[in-house]
Amino acid sequence: MLEIISEEYQIIGLVIGLALLFLLVFWNNRRNTKKQYHRDKRNFRKNYFKKKKKR
Repeated sequence: MLEIISEEYQIIGLVIGLALLFLLVFWNNRRNTKKQYHRDKRNFRKNYFKKKKKR
């Protein structure tokens, strides 16, 4: 099947695929760090009792 597509297009497709993967990993990393830093100074005990009071 890959014989149908020329080598140039295969390389271009590979580069585009790697760029998309890089962007997905970068976006996911930013999202995870935002989740972490929006907690109250990452103090588990403080967050736990705060959530417990809300319930």
